Amino acid sequence: MKRLLSGILVLTLILGCPACGRNAEQTELTSGERATSVSDTESESEETGAGENDGENMQNVLVAYFSATGTTKALAETAADLLHADTYEILPQDPYTDEDLAYYTGGRADKEQNDPSARPEISGSVETMGQYDTIVLGYPIWHGQAPKIICTFLESYDFTGKTILPFCTSHSSGIGSSASNLHALAPGANWLDGKRFAAGTSKAEIESWLDENDMTPNETTVSAVVGEFDFEKRTVLLNSGYEMPIMGLGTYSLSDEECYNSVTALLKSGGRLVDTAYMYGNEAAVGRAVRDSGVPREEIFVITKIYPGEQFANPEKAIQEALDKLNIGYIDMMLLHHPGENDVKAYLAMEKFVEDGKIHSLGLSNWYVEELEEFLPQVHIPPALVQNEIHPYYQENDVIPYIQNLGIVVQGWYPFGGRGHTSELLGDRVISDIAKAHGVTSAQVILRWNLQKSVVVIPGSSNPDHIRENLDLFGFALSDAEMRRINELDRHEKHDWY
Repeated sequence: MKRLLSGILVLTLILGCPACGRNAEQTELTSGERATSVSDTESESEETGAGENDGENMQNVLVAYFSATGTTKALAETAADLLHADTYEILPQDPYTDEDLAYYTGGRADKEQNDPSARPEISGSVETMGQYDTIVLGYPIWHGQAPKIICTFLESYDFTGKTILPFCTSHSSGIGSSASNLHALAPGANWLDGKRFAAGTSKAEIESWLDENDMTPNETTVSAVVGEFDFEKRTVLLNSGYEMPIMGLGTYSLSDEECYNSVTALLKSGGRLVDTAYMYGNEAAVGRAVRDSGVPREEIFVITKIYPGEQFANPEKAIQEALDKLNIGYIDMMLLHHPGENDVKAYLAMEKFVEDGKIHSLGLSNWYVEELEEFLPQVHIPPALVQNEIHPYYQENDVIPYIQNLGIVVQGWYPFGGRGHTSELLGDRVISDIAKAHGVTSAQVILRWNLQKSVVVIPGSSNPDHIRENLDLFGFALSDAEMRRINELDRHEKHDWY
């Protein structure tokens, strides 16, 4: 499920060594129960490289792991037992103390995670690395990242031709880009999709995960890229490690009852993405429709937003208010509605809710190049989404690729031009001609144009027929010539002030 993340410069600049969305043995990083010394047995094991388990090694597997408080270690040892594999604990030459690991105090771990070049020295080595075909690699998450000692480990050996199966320990979000960003440190390896485990994960769960992976090198394994649309699944992988539908419903201007009925119609028609906001006044209706739908909660992706002013000034209160109004367990993604005073403060507050598992992914709305350049260095979790006004008369053809090259997915609001402009856009001769050629509506052409530009669409509607129509975008495709014709309609004509 998790996929290769390539060409994401901003993640490297912001997060340093490979990062995942904020999930972690961050629990370990803040628990106060630190491993402050290396036992004699562990040191002895290190000198010989890997401690062998009884029994014949299966598939020449090595389970290598770094653990701060024992959570990762327990799971690694369970995996090694199930595989009859060797184990190797990655131990720092200079052990971490409680003070080193204290969260957001400027301690050693903080400094390492914020330094792209940091490579903590490892005590000992795996002298027999050449004999292993498969490496199961475990680590906690610190500041949304794999600890920098994992970078040291991966850069210490040649993994060409080997299979690497990663896992992380965390109490919240998935393994995300903490695994995919590590790929660059062992580019010759065959990286399998990783997984996140919480403390106390059962042996049966770990065994099931291992069973899903045949643990043999497979050079044909294909992983999609973060931000790359999967038209078969109709989803896109976010840099937070979560998958999001690429089309759904916007609920701006829908009243409580209209919103409930519209979300219900979307879910009945197979749609799974809903966008709302505090300022829309319909979060409660969205939550009610989700709860009443009968659709498993994990299949539905709900986005909401907090607003500048009072909400940015008191973000914890605003976030909790959204959670309470929606009442659906967690929020899939929360955005800042638009730039404003205290926007960084509000975003950092949202990051804390990600740590607690109450929000899965974060994003921004109405942020452009200059705003992003100023904002991104001030936060820890990179936004997974930027939601801006995008339609054929206002295409953002420079902004979209800029955002996408940062590993951030783009979502468009006002896909039909917005109130007062919809009739003109849907009646545009170019769009109408293309629609006629494909036997579809102008609305479907515009939405398909967005999808082929890798822009997620959330058209608003209270009409069940239109909602179904807006999801029916995969029975046709626009040619390059048709895409160019629509691109030529750009007037740089923004229809709202954000």
